[in-house]
Amino acid sequence: MFDKVEILLSEIKQSEVGSKDELEAFRIKFLGSKNIIKPLFAEMRNVEPSDRKAYGQALNELKNAAEGRYNELLDSLDDQEQHTMAEGIDYTIPVPMDHHGSRHPVSLVLNKMISIFQRIGFVVAEEREIEDDWHNFTAMNTPEDHPARDMQDTFYLKGSTEMLLRTHTSSVQSRVMTKQKPPIRIIAPGRVYRNETISARSHCQFHQVEGLYVDKGVSFADMKDTLLYFAKEMYGKDAKIRLRPSYFPFTEPSAEMDVYLGTADDTAYRLTKGTGWLEVLGCGMVDPNVLDSCGIDSEEYTGFAFGIGIERSAMQNYNISDIRLLFENDVRFLKQFSPIL
Repeated sequence: MFDKVEILLSEIKQSEVGSKDELEAFRIKFLGSKNIIKPLFAEMRNVEPSDRKAYGQALNELKNAAEGRYNELLDSLDDQEQHTMAEGIDYTIPVPMDHHGSRHPVSLVLNKMISIFQRIGFVVAEEREIEDDWHNFTAMNTPEDHPARDMQDTFYLKGSTEMLLRTHTSSVQSRVMTKQKPPIRIIAPGRVYRNETISARSHCQFHQVEGLYVDKGVSFADMKDTLLYFAKEMYGKDAKIRLRPSYFPFTEPSAEMDVYLGTADDTAYRLTKGTGWLEVLGCGMVDPNVLDSCGIDSEEYTGFAFGIGIERSAMQNYNISDIRLLFENDVRFLKQFSPIL
């Protein structure tokens, strides 16, 4: 019996394989469900009682040797395959650049605007997107019969006439003014919602950056200089602006600001409809009623506010013709804005 064990042990130690098929044959012979070691355990009953312990130890060593040799052969075969594969690699081929992701065009424009205003002392203020009626409308001098408060224009929460998705980031201004005493100099970037038909030029959600400056002696001239600085930083040092009279419930007087792009190229001509001027934001002096509603003495303090649509600026900056592209998350579209490494 011991002679059979010694013969198999020698065979196991001397075994070599050159392929996966040969390795599998070794496994079946020595470790498979019908391997040649298993019958030797059945011969235990024919061994002298005094030799059974030594015989059992020899069989266990044989089984362990088979398992150990199998693992050695497996590792050796893997090393051979990897070496063969490495020999076929051309290390002179340029490595393809990995795609490092893209910043969304809205984020690119938004971050640029925030940076511009932060350089002149404006602080970023953020608030909730689900807002109450008072902060969104009443505090902003928007009467109850104003069309903006109609359910056809505003998304109200189901079963509520008080809670809604904010229609502008002016609600951030009202929350800041009710909590903080002047001087106040903030910008409020964020997403807003309006119940509008989705088309190439409009969407039911978009982004704004609103600004607010309240202090003693703030004038219309201060607002104009601030917005001129913004235009030159955003559109170039030679940028020109004009202010046209307009109306907003929360500012008086109110204006809309245009930037002159000219008509020298087709893109500028199309964006400005041949006039050379592109409307970029609304602005005005904060209405005294707004200050009083938020607990700020309108006899002592004045202020100005402005609101910029991010999507319109992004479309102009990157020559995007359809606003829906900014919300579809099409990877083919977004890859255009990947950083060049």
